[in-house]
Amino acid sequence: MFKPNYRITADILNNLIKTAEAKALVDNAYLVPKWEVALRKEALIKNAHASTAIEGNPLSLEQVSELAMGRDIMATRKAKAEVLNYLKLLEDLPKLAEHEKITEKAILKIHKLLTRDVLENPVDSGVYRNRQVVIGNRLTGDITFRPPDTREVPRLMKEFIEWLNSGDAADINPVLLAGISHYEFVRIHPFIDGNGRTARALASVILYLKGFDTKRFFALDDYYDSDRQAYYLALQSVDSKKLDMTIWLEYFTYGVAMQIDKVKEKVLSMSGDRKRKQLKGQIALTERQMKIVERINNTGFITNKTMREMFRLSDEAALKELKKLLLSGVIKSEGKGRNIRYILS
Repeated sequence: MFKPNYRITADILNNLIKTAEAKALVDNAYLVPKWEVALRKEALIKNAHASTAIEGNPLSLEQVSELAMGRDIMATRKAKAEVLNYLKLLEDLPKLAEHEKITEKAILKIHKLLTRDVLENPVDSGVYRNRQVVIGNRLTGDITFRPPDTREVPRLMKEFIEWLNSGDAADINPVLLAGISHYEFVRIHPFIDGNGRTARALASVILYLKGFDTKRFFALDDYYDSDRQAYYLALQSVDSKKLDMTIWLEYFTYGVAMQIDKVKEKVLSMSGDRKRKQLKGQIALTERQMKIVERINNTGFITNKTMREMFRLSDEAALKELKKLLLSGVIKSEGKGRNIRYILS
C-alpha cells in the first residue's frame, strides 16, 4: 500500500494551528444566507478561473464570472468548455463526496467532467492513459518530469485509493491529507491530460469530505495561480527516489492558512457584532435552499413556478420549501394570489 513520506516541521505545525483558528472563526461567525451565497459564488469563480488559468486557459476572471452567471462571451469553444466544466464540478462537489469516501469511479468521473469537449481525443476522457507522457518545457524541449510507466498506473492508483480510504489516512489532518493526495496524484499522472485540474479538484473534494470546507468559501486554487512558479517548484521539490513531501507540504499548508485567513477577514467584516449572533444564531441552509437564495440574489425574486421548474417539484413540495424559508426569516413574500413572489428579508 502507498505510504506517504514526510515530517511535521515547525512551519507545517504553525500553518495547521493558524488554519484551525481561522476555520473556527469562520464556522462560528453569524452570516445571513445572502452573504453565504456571495462568498461561495466568489470562491467558486476564483477556483475555476485559477485552476484553468494554470493550465493555459486565456479567460479573465471577469469572463469566468460572466460564464458563471449563464452569459455567453467571445472565446474559443475549448476555453469556455474548460471553465464551464470546472464550474459544474465545483457546483456538484457535494454529490461527488456523498458516499463519504473517494473511489476509483469517483476519480474517473471527476476527470471525465473536467475534460468533456476539451481533449483532442475524446476517448481519453475519464480513462487512465494508455501511452507514456512526459512533462517538459515547450520552448526548450527539456523534460522536467517523467511520470511512472503507463503499465504501472492502474496498480499505483489502486494502492493510492486504498490508502486514501484507510484508517491511517483517516487519522491524518484533513489539510495534510489533501496536500499528500494532490502531490501523489500529480506524481502518478494517471491521465493523458488534465492531471493538474483533476489533482486540484480532488484536493477540494477531500477537504469538503473531511468537513474542512463544508461552506465552500475556500479558494485554494487562487493561491497556486498567484505564483505559478512557486507552485511548480514546490511540486518539483519532492525527490524522485525518497519521495519526501515535507517541502511541498510546507508550501501547501501555508497556502491553506493564508487563504482561510482571507475568508476569515471577509466573514468578520460581514458578521457584525457578537450580540446579534447570540440573539439570532446561524441559519443553516440545505443545498437546495442555497440555490433558492442564489437565484433571488441574481434575479431579485423567485416564484412558486420557478421553484417547480428549477427542482422539478410539485406545487405542494415547492410551497413546503418556501414555507421553511419564510418561517426562518430568510425570505418574505410580496404581492397576492398568482402575482405572489418571494424576496430576501
